[in-house]
Amino acid sequence: MTGSEDTLVVKNDADEHAPVLEAFESRKHDLRIFMQGVLAYIGEHPRLIPPQSQVIHSFKSRLKDSEHLREKLIRKSQEGKVITAENLFSEVTDLAGVRILHLFQEHFADIDEVIRSKVRDGDWVLGEKPRAYTWDPEAVRFFERFDLEVSEKSTSYTSVHYLVRPREDSPICCEVQVRTLFEEIWGEVDHQINYPHPTEEIACKEQIKVLSKIVGAGSRLLDSLKRVNDTRG
Repeated sequence: MTGSEDTLVVKNDADEHAPVLEAFESRKHDLRIFMQGVLAYIGEHPRLIPPQSQVIHSFKSRLKDSEHLREKLIRKSQEGKVITAENLFSEVTDLAGVRILHLFQEHFADIDEVIRSKVRDGDWVLGEKPRAYTWDPEAVRFFERFDLEVSEKSTSYTSVHYLVRPREDSPICCEVQVRTLFEEIWGEVDHQINYPHPTEEIACKEQIKVLSKIVGAGSRLLDSLKRVNDTRG
């Protein structure tokens, strides 16, 4: 090979995203501590658990691992979105996540109030206006009663998302997802089949839509059962 010959350079995605992954690793401990605090505050709040009430059914949390973050960075890059070490924590807001599950839709009001009370006290700051995603027009009407940005989703997804930070200028952010147990079932199934790449199987697409309708009907049936039971009490 002479000096005049061209050299083939193969771009290594791992090397390209190394600074971003290092920035994530440097904040991972802080993210975990804040996430655990958010989970404990909501999940163990006396207003939401017995003996005062039984609002929350269950809760869980997850901290994104480096490999999944790398995959997301590659997808974003392919979509034309450049994520750097400098903008990572403003552009990727689901590095730490908490999920709060409840049985009855009406109990969402209690969970929403607990989160907003923490914001009013100055302990948390909302990174943006909380968002409610749903495909169901009846659910749209329900969520419009709250201070939420309501979006109808063609993907049959239903959930409410909050982005909370310990202070306004903090890079640390935790995404809080609130949904019913029925909606969680749909979300878990859809995630396994449709994420990160949507299924191309027509049958799967149609059955996922049918499942969303069953989930919506199931949630409404639970609410009806609760109202009947409450009138008996």
